[in-house]
Amino acid sequence: MTLLDDFLIRAALGGIGLTLATGPLGAFVVWRRMAYFGDATAHAAILGVALSFAIGMPIYAGTLVVALAMAVTVASLAGRGHASDTLLGVIAHSALALGLVAASFLSGLRVDLTAFLFGDLLAVSRSDLGVIWVGSTLVAALLAWRWQGLLTATVNEELAQASGIDPRRERLALTVALALTVAVAIKIVGALLIAALLIVPAAAARQIARSPEGMALAASGIGAVAVLSGLWASLTTDTPAGPSIVVAAAVIFLFSLALRRR
Repeated sequence: MTLLDDFLIRAALGGIGLTLATGPLGAFVVWRRMAYFGDATAHAAILGVALSFAIGMPIYAGTLVVALAMAVTVASLAGRGHASDTLLGVIAHSALALGLVAASFLSGLRVDLTAFLFGDLLAVSRSDLGVIWVGSTLVAALLAWRWQGLLTATVNEELAQASGIDPRRERLALTVALALTVAVAIKIVGALLIAALLIVPAAAARQIARSPEGMALAASGIGAVAVLSGLWASLTTDTPAGPSIVVAAAVIFLFSLALRRR
């Protein structure tokens, strides 16, 4: 196996592994209109990257800690009546700005931080693959375990309460899953594109799926196709891998719109 083949296989496996989580999770993001929440969590994760470099801890661990802290904070405060969109905006932009300011004090971090903003799928290592697949599998398992409760609370919170389901608990489970996905995905597509990878494949799947479960599976499949197509476009046209994947997903979304109209 040549070196070119090796890093291509790692990139493809990393991207496909990520879609195990972004597919079903993206479906809930679309259903619950949580696009801004996903974007805010990803922006806050940049602070985790800066903290990881500052104290010498693994990137994934630092990112996960900050993303989880934001997810739990927003979920708890939103449940007390605070305006969630305003709260997300304050925390997200403050954390992003703080992360960028902290990065300016660390020598050698500027180039690395650019990779975490826009992603670098072609630089995924074997150890990264392990983190991606374990993290994505945990997210998929969590969503499968809480699927019925999450779905009922998404459709109608009053109905969920009548069925003995706590909507706050389901909301917290969803935010934890989102935080874990952000931590896993930040090195692949970058903080600025994570929300797009969650939303665009799920939006495309919504045009063709006939059940919630079908939409979740279709979103994962569309995400995998977008990863492979984006990688091919990146190699043949020398474009960034992360943005190329999102563009490929957008093209699939446009195609799904045309299919639905027919």
